Amino acid sequence: MQIHLDEKPADSVECDALVALTFEGKPNDRFKDSLSEVYASGEVTGKMYEMTLVHRPAGFRAKRVLLAGSGPAEKFTAAELRRVSGAALRHLKSKSVGNIAILLDARISSAEHVEAAVEGAMLGDFEPDRYKTDKKEKKPTEHFTVAVEKKSPELDAALDRGRAISDSQNLTRDLVNEPANKLTPTSLAEAARQMAVAQGIECEVLDRDRMKQLGMGSLLGVATGSAEPPALIVLRYRPAKDSSNGKDSSNGKAHLGLVGKGVTFDTGGISIKPADGMEKMKYDMAGGAAMIGTMRALAQLKPPVPVTALIPAVENMPGSRAQRPGDIVTALSGKTIEVINTDAEGRLILADALTYARRLGCTHLVDAATLTGSVVVALGHINVGLFSSDDPLAERVLKASRAAGEKMWRMPLDDDYKEQLKSEFADIANVGGRPGGSITAALFLREFAEQTPWVHLDIAGTAWLDDAKPYMSKGPTGVGVRTFVNLAMGWRD
Repeated sequence: MQIHLDEKPADSVECDALVALTFEGKPNDRFKDSLSEVYASGEVTGKMYEMTLVHRPAGFRAKRVLLAGSGPAEKFTAAELRRVSGAALRHLKSKSVGNIAILLDARISSAEHVEAAVEGAMLGDFEPDRYKTDKKEKKPTEHFTVAVEKKSPELDAALDRGRAISDSQNLTRDLVNEPANKLTPTSLAEAARQMAVAQGIECEVLDRDRMKQLGMGSLLGVATGSAEPPALIVLRYRPAKDSSNGKDSSNGKAHLGLVGKGVTFDTGGISIKPADGMEKMKYDMAGGAAMIGTMRALAQLKPPVPVTALIPAVENMPGSRAQRPGDIVTALSGKTIEVINTDAEGRLILADALTYARRLGCTHLVDAATLTGSVVVALGHINVGLFSSDDPLAERVLKASRAAGEKMWRMPLDDDYKEQLKSEFADIANVGGRPGGSITAALFLREFAEQTPWVHLDIAGTAWLDDAKPYMSKGPTGVGVRTFVNLAMGWRD
């Protein structure tokens, strides 16, 4: 889909369908006269995602006008625009409309609004139907134009930024959507390598022998039950030299580390999961995929801070060599872990990745993982659960998430919960029982972040949509990518 920015009045925009935002209780000023009969009918209320399509509107070059319900005007932000843009595109795409424009008036034509409109359209255009052989015979959307009253270099940059971020979020969704027989740890590493080569950033992949040499017993223990070898993917972005003084701008204090869980399929291991719903465990690598998508976007947008992403990739299977409940492994940090439940494998691989990130010089750590069912019980499918050992870093991430329109809620991390992780036989147990399960999982990870400022995001409830939304298809969401990009782009020491 081609994306354009155009400077034209509403009546001059040539397209198959022109999207006009309509708010509750207030007709769109540009259309209230030409579409007075439609408004007078009571058909248009302006409620969120309400779509009213008018054919051959008098006085306009557009073949159709889509009045897109946008809710209360006083509550309308870039986050709402992103969703309305996606909903409008999906509505028109279902009718084989190939050339779409969205009209932004002076009140909502800032750079963040242009970026949101582009992101919404591109995310709405994504379909998880790669492997369908009899796809619906619908005409694809070929052109999407953001029409504003006055173009500027700032708005051009916003359009490019929105395209880069949404392309990268859709890459994440493509990876998450791949079935486990197609996407193994090895092929995930290859996908990361290909992305890195295309974008001009560094990629290193540690194999089993290298991880064994380093002492990553926690990560390797998870992989022993599978015929698929594990991989630790390391992606590096470094800011270019400052052209004004020739100095390498990556020599500052901060070095952001992004760590994403990459379990390409999770059976639960010996502590095997129920069969019902297990097919969705292909998305247990959504955190790792988010980091690959993020690094693609950062390579194009070039933030001021160096960023290293680490994706420990394994398959958790109940093979004859699989680790058992009661096994004790030694992590890269030197801590010993009693494996009480082999289905709590994500924290085991993240433990070694967090330690390795610190060894690589990362000064701030953010991890994302489909880690616990407990966070779904606590927060449902609306908010990401955020846990942190550092208030300033937590606030940075929350600020970035608000700007990205990704909802997150900070959860407690009291030391009192740590009692549940005590082991009689090792330094720490990998689970602490059902009460506060997402909290004890986060506390386990904190042991390996140690004193480094750290944020953990439990995305188990938000990485996958069981049902389509008006603005997004069923399946992977790519959650986290926009937040991580905003975090890096806005980083200031």
